[in-house]
Amino acid sequence: MAGRLNGKVAIVTGGARGLGRGIAQRFAAEDARVVIADIAEAAAADAAAAIDGESVVCDVSERASVQALVDRVVAKHGQLDVMVANAGIAGGAPFLELSDELWDSVIAVNLRGVFLCNQIAGRYFAGRGGGAIVNTASILSARANPTTAAYSASKAGVVSLTHSAAAALGQFGVRVNAIGPGYIETQMTEGIRADPAMAQSVRDATVLGRFGTPTDIGDAAVFLASDEAAYITGQVLFVDGGWLLHRNPRGEQMQRATTTALR
Repeated sequence: MAGRLNGKVAIVTGGARGLGRGIAQRFAAEDARVVIADIAEAAAADAAAAIDGESVVCDVSERASVQALVDRVVAKHGQLDVMVANAGIAGGAPFLELSDELWDSVIAVNLRGVFLCNQIAGRYFAGRGGGAIVNTASILSARANPTTAAYSASKAGVVSLTHSAAAALGQFGVRVNAIGPGYIETQMTEGIRADPAMAQSVRDATVLGRFGTPTDIGDAAVFLASDEAAYITGQVLFVDGGWLLHRNPRGEQMQRATTTALR
């Protein structure tokens, strides 16, 4: 059923690679006009060219940069319909060794960046009377790990922010939801997938027995951005193959896998 986003203009932050690129590809396949916003200029341009989209350099941790992004898209296209606040960075360290610098950098991009995208796009959507926001959270927003305090806190913050933004913007016809990816085949999990023991530990802890793909995340994002989700807001859709159903993924191998992924 193609064309579910026909006529819609969408921004995908962090769309140059990984989950963001998968989302951008699926949006384009559903006939959206996609603007990839990323701090990596060359990679963003390459990703945009592959889907006949556009790219804009943007630092989501800076208000002026996000404002300029939204203003540019609206000025060029006359509309913005979907904001996908996906840009994020990884960082893992044992809790007692976690530095201020790592904490600040992760929170700045993963949480402040999502807040800015939600608020700035939300103001525009409120003024026009509708729009959809899709945030990227994580399974680690819902499961503790001693080596991912900054990353997990940032993603838990995204979940809470999603709830708050949905409650604030619903009166204007704006929907705000989040996706919680599990272990996906991206650069972030290369180290895990290259180690047979660690890769198997992830599969063993995942009900469906495999890693996810960026397309799995893109499919979920298409649904939440489309009119099919017209009565859904303030929700987190975990796309994790059932990883969160696992009774006790706290073993040494799982902790090693998570730490490796976030370095």
